[in-house]
Amino acid sequence: MEDHDNEGTMDLQSVSDPVEDEDSLPPAIVPEDGGDPSDGKQRPKWLVPVIAAVVVVVVAVAGLVGWRVFESRRHDAALDSCSRAVKAVQAKTGSGRMARYREAAGIKADQVKDAKTVLAMARSVKDAEGFKRQTVQCKASMSTADLNAEAGKARRIDGRFAVVAKSAKAVLASRDAKVLDDAKTALDGKKGEASKLLADSDGKVADNATRDGLQKAIDQAGRVRSGKAKAYQDAVDALQAAIDQVNASVQAKSQADQQAAAQAAQAQAAQQAQAAQQAASSNNSRGGYTPTYRPSVNRGGGGYAPAPAPAAPSAPQGGNSSSGGFDWNQWLQTQKPYGEACNSAGVCGIG
Repeated sequence: MEDHDNEGTMDLQSVSDPVEDEDSLPPAIVPEDGGDPSDGKQRPKWLVPVIAAVVVVVVAVAGLVGWRVFESRRHDAALDSCSRAVKAVQAKTGSGRMARYREAAGIKADQVKDAKTVLAMARSVKDAEGFKRQTVQCKASMSTADLNAEAGKARRIDGRFAVVAKSAKAVLASRDAKVLDDAKTALDGKKGEASKLLADSDGKVADNATRDGLQKAIDQAGRVRSGKAKAYQDAVDALQAAIDQVNASVQAKSQADQQAAAQAAQAQAAQQAQAAQQAASSNNSRGGYTPTYRPSVNRGGGGYAPAPAPAAPSAPQGGNSSSGGFDWNQWLQTQKPYGEACNSAGVCGIG
């Protein structure tokens, strides 16, 4: 029983302890304006609106600063984009590129392997509004909108000249292909010409080494294998040089043969002339005479009859010939044709 009484006492004490603690705290004092009961001072009424205004200003300033930063970044991005677009245009419209475009635009349809490339080039140049330079400016002082506009303009120009560049490349490639084909054809023709000359010139050259050089040039030309026209053109030039040397050698031999023939003819003529002179001298030394026949008119008929040459008189003693014989030349000059009669006036007639 005693233990139970003690337990009950402990329970009562444990219940009554919190009550005693609450009663021991002093009463709280609540201010009339609803402020913090722990602060004994009263705050002014204008403090809250001022704090709110300051917050609004800070937020506004922060927003303005943020907007300025954002716009600055947009401007910088637009400036960078415009600058890159202008550089791309400049790369396609530099002086070297423009010269290449003009070269391609000047090529005719008969100068290329594919004539369609020339038509495509003409269209691209027309779309690009010719080869005049178009001004595109990108300045830091320009607004973001102006920079974006200039960048768009530069991109359009760049696109048009990209087509021009592609068309020019196709035209030049087609021209080079035709030049290569023409060079191959020219080399084939020149090899045929050289081979024919080599066969025709056998035994007709002054120096046979020229024919050996021509044969070597023909062999080298047959080994040409290249994708560039210059290799074939060089082979054509080498063949032509060898051909010229053989032709010159043929001409030299022909001239030498003609000179030799002329000299032989002259020598033969000189020998004949010398022989005739010797014969004439022999006749003069023997005092010989060759009778001549002169035609005479037959009065009874219409025909001619040969008349015998008049007899030569015997050489007088102590004649005036340098050899002591008769002077035949003087005698022949004093003779009149047979059948002619002359009067005292020296007029002669037939009959």
